[in-house]
This record gives sequence, C-alpha cells and structure tokens, in this order.
Amino acid sequence: MLLITCPYCREARPEVEFAYAGEAHIARPADPSAVGDAAWRDHLYIRSNTRGLHRERWRHVNGCGRFFNAVRDTVTDKFAATYKAGAPCPIDFAREGAER
Repeated sequence: MLLITCPYCREARPEVEFAYAGEAHIARPADPSAVGDAAWRDHLYIRSNTRGLHRERWRHVNGCGRFFNAVRDTVTDKFAATYKAGAPCPIDFAREGAER
C-alpha cells in the first residue's frame, strides 16, 4: 500500500484517499484564443511521461479535499516530496539529474 502525505493535513494516509490529477506545473497559454488547434491539443493532452522523478498534481479526496503537488519516482512509485499548490518544487531537478 502506498502512503501519501498531504501537505495540508500533514498526515500520511493510504493511496485510496487520493486522486491523481495529472502532471504538475503545466503553464496555461496567456491568451488561449490566440493559440492554434494543434498547440491547444498539445497543451491539453501531450505530457512528458518522464521515467524517474516526475512532478504531479494530486487531490486529497477523502480528507481536506485540496489539490497539492508531489514529486514521485515513476520507476519505484515512491514519493520524494509533497508540497502545497502554488509553492515551488522543493527538489532541484537540474541538480538531481531528472527531467522537468
């Protein structure tokens, strides 16, 4: 069983209390109406699918209900860090040798 620590509740809880919400830190286009169909499709659906450390969004559905970000290793499925939405990533990906 995976245990995930919600940065708001500050308690490690079972994975079944959480919902995966996609890749984290995806910047929305400043003017979506100026973006072409192909670029908009890529923004919505194309993700990095990184092997190793990966920044993700999660929601503590059966707890506080809030969204937060996490760094998870996609090879081992272990969480390296969780942090509040809007906060910078606590892991320096350039120093760790991981992709962004």
